[in-house]
Amino acid sequence: MKKIVLLAVVLAFLGCDKDNDNDSNPIENRDFRQEMRNFVIGISQKAKNVKPGFAVIPQNGIELISANGEADGSPSQAYLDAIDGNGQEDLFYGYDNDDQATPGSVSNYLKSFLNASKNKGKTILVTDYCSTPSKMNNSYQVNATNGYISFAAPKRDLTAIPATVPNNANTAAVTNLSQAKNFLYLINSENFTSKTAFINAVKATNYDVVIMDLFLNEEQFTASEINQLKDKANGGKRLVICYMSIGESENYRYYWQPSWNATKPDWIATENPDWPGNFKVKYWNEDWQKIIYKNDDSYLNKILAANFDGVYLDIIDGFEYFER
Repeated sequence: MKKIVLLAVVLAFLGCDKDNDNDSNPIENRDFRQEMRNFVIGISQKAKNVKPGFAVIPQNGIELISANGEADGSPSQAYLDAIDGNGQEDLFYGYDNDDQATPGSVSNYLKSFLNASKNKGKTILVTDYCSTPSKMNNSYQVNATNGYISFAAPKRDLTAIPATVPNNANTAAVTNLSQAKNFLYLINSENFTSKTAFINAVKATNYDVVIMDLFLNEEQFTASEINQLKDKANGGKRLVICYMSIGESENYRYYWQPSWNATKPDWIATENPDWPGNFKVKYWNEDWQKIIYKNDDSYLNKILAANFDGVYLDIIDGFEYFER
């Protein structure tokens, strides 16, 4: 998330497309940011063609909204047109350490981009990692002042539903992301013994938006189960959004081939040292994009079939790894 200075000049794309031929070359003539924009745009176009109103929300990598990577630069309009909001982690708490205030310089840098996106009509969802009640309250207050909806996550592994009622809880029906006043980020279901236990716990809450995983213990949620989650406990309707990592592959996902444990495809890069089992990917690679959205059994197709209301795309800032 830190501002990255591009270390190599991005050269104009010359000659025919050699998407796979260049994958073994550590220095490629690619615009890594535009490749990520194109990836998100492709996902959005497919999803919205199948389900109009489907929300597409990239998390982090907020610089992609600008054509030149500066907050006051020309907007990357095709990218902005493809998304409905931006997710941002660690804006006010958690950037260096959980339950610790993010340095003001970092917050201000990120806010300059977030505000530019918000001014284009996009909803901003902030996840701050803090557990001290006073810091959680401050996170909600500061985010509200800036016009963002937020979730103060007490655990970075996102396993917990906070005991308190949602910030700005309301009974209104939420059928569009722009109507939301709060959200729950609960993508790790390890504390739930079954899908039924998970469903019952979420149904008992009044969050306007729930961001969750497609699977619980490798068992996929069905459309009928997701539909059960769309009613808040107070009677209002809510959105249920599916998490999907597109900048890293995960060795616990259905698509992971056992042979990859010994010999990984060329498009799988370095393992994330902070999250074992998560590997950076050359996200522009056709084989990876087929897994995510370009075939009939893709990850996105599974999400659409389960009747989610949108997708929360993670590791959008994967371009930083390749720029370095």
